[in-house]
Amino acid sequence: MGFDVPLWRAFAVFRAATLAYSLVLLVQNHGSLSRPWLAWTVLAVMAVWTAVANHGYARPEHRTWRLLTADLAVAFGCLFATALAATPFYLTQAPPLSGYWFAGAALAAAVIWGRRGAAIIALLYGFADLTLRVVMGAAITAATARGVVLLLLAAVVVGYMAQVAARAEERFAQAVSLEARIREREQLARSIHDSVLQVLALVSRRGAEAGGEAAELGRMAGEQEVRLRALFADGLPEGIARDGPSATDPGRAVAPGGGGAAGQTVRATGTRPGEGPAGGGPAPGFDAGPVDLREPVRRVESSRVAVSAPATPVLLPAHTAGELSAAVLAALDNVARHCPDGTRAWVLLEDEDDGVTVSVRDEGPGIPPGRLEEARANGRLGVSQSILGRVRDLGGTVEYVSVPGQGTEVEMRVPR
Repeated sequence: MGFDVPLWRAFAVFRAATLAYSLVLLVQNHGSLSRPWLAWTVLAVMAVWTAVANHGYARPEHRTWRLLTADLAVAFGCLFATALAATPFYLTQAPPLSGYWFAGAALAAAVIWGRRGAAIIALLYGFADLTLRVVMGAAITAATARGVVLLLLAAVVVGYMAQVAARAEERFAQAVSLEARIREREQLARSIHDSVLQVLALVSRRGAEAGGEAAELGRMAGEQEVRLRALFADGLPEGIARDGPSATDPGRAVAPGGGGAAGQTVRATGTRPGEGPAGGGPAPGFDAGPVDLREPVRRVESSRVAVSAPATPVLLPAHTAGELSAAVLAALDNVARHCPDGTRAWVLLEDEDDGVTVSVRDEGPGIPPGRLEEARANGRLGVSQSILGRVRDLGGTVEYVSVPGQGTEVEMRVPR
């Protein structure tokens, strides 16, 4: 629902309220009417047009200059009908028959034509009111000028705020679209990292070890790996490609440069679970059917990887279980690639009332201070996308703790 929906609803209430007040004024000053039947006819026309205008303005496709022109014509017609229905004394006790009710048309003009159009309508009302009083021979008082000034200020302010709100809504829509494209690119980057980039890195490494013609093949694979990483890293906004999401984003990831005695920690928090790239619906591949997370996690168990899981099923939606198990695989892949051969790792699965936590710990050399920032700057997507990005998109949190010489632990938690 856009900003204009409650605005037009407020205008509808305003028209009804001013119509009721016009009825009160007509009853109070009934003795000053020269043709009471005509005054009541004018009030009836105002009541009918109030219903017609409120129904018309409620539909965006009807908010055009045609309806607004008709609205203004009725408002000015009811205004000048005062000359035939009332005596000059009536204008000393109350405004014209459509005096306050006229403001509804002026406010509609403020939204459709902007503040300049609203100012013109307010000034035309003032000219029409003065003309009416001159024709009827009624006195022009200070209240006449105050009414015009108040209508002018209200219409201009409403017109200005409507334009500001429209621009804000347009920019918000652009931001949502941009976020959706960024999330889609992140998901694609994770998929590429888990498949193509891993293969290219393996070919490059094995080619260099084999030597000869295989070394040239490995060099070419390494070049393609670098270009592909740069493609995704350069395509993402600075705050995501380099340092993770911005500080104002709820899905931010922070990687302090200095480790100190306590090591270095990366935390990432995400959006609500089950949201897709734009935060407005299920993520691609989301399946409400429950999946036992123990099954994909236990597949990583080997002589070097120990898995500990509860005795009862850990049920999660299929998409959540798949993304979380992929993040576990990415963490174990980092252990295999960056730790000495034979380094042991442990995977702990915990089922809690409000969420599920998976911890991956290794006994490797740990991560040197500043290494995570350097990896992101070089387009390395293992931590920033395959782990942090995945869990963040699930609405979960990641705590990545590493102490040089004492190993690394990744704790991934997603809410139910």
